[in-house]
Amino acid sequence: MTETLLQGLPAQVNADCRVLVLGSMPGAASLHAARYYAHPRNRFWPLMGALCRFDPQLVDYPRRMELVQRAGIGVWDVIGQCRRRGSLDAAIVRGSEVPNPLPALIAGLPQLAAIACNGATAAQAFKRHVQPALPAGAAALPVLALPSTSPANAGWSLPRLLGEWQQLSQWLPMERIGG
Repeated sequence: MTETLLQGLPAQVNADCRVLVLGSMPGAASLHAARYYAHPRNRFWPLMGALCRFDPQLVDYPRRMELVQRAGIGVWDVIGQCRRRGSLDAAIVRGSEVPNPLPALIAGLPQLAAIACNGATAAQAFKRHVQPALPAGAAALPVLALPSTSPANAGWSLPRLLGEWQQLSQWLPMERIGG
């Protein structure tokens, strides 16, 4: 399989963002669909539905993204461009990563209270590429390394994932949106 130069998706963040969820780099299904977490077995949307009180099976992608953002969650990736064979994070060619301009985004989010990395690769890339460039105030934000919602992380059941991801609730409005 040949390495392909991949370009990520645009940030899905509004000015009221309280929690920024960062993946590593969208997988092939997401890039093809131009939608975050498009693989049907990825557990991201069921988790967001539980946290933000909506049923992701009853709403289309634009509405899902709207509900998540209204609940105070933004979505983007640490890596904006890289070479990779296939969809797995492990196939990202080390040294080919070009990070998204996260320090500038984070500096422009006055209500941001926490950053959540979706999986170990996202957390490692954040620590390597982004954290050193953060301004002092933003560097004090809590950064959570949460277990990946990817189907490749099959050892984690949805209830177990939800138990970990529930930590985000402390930074979200008490009355989340629902849909």
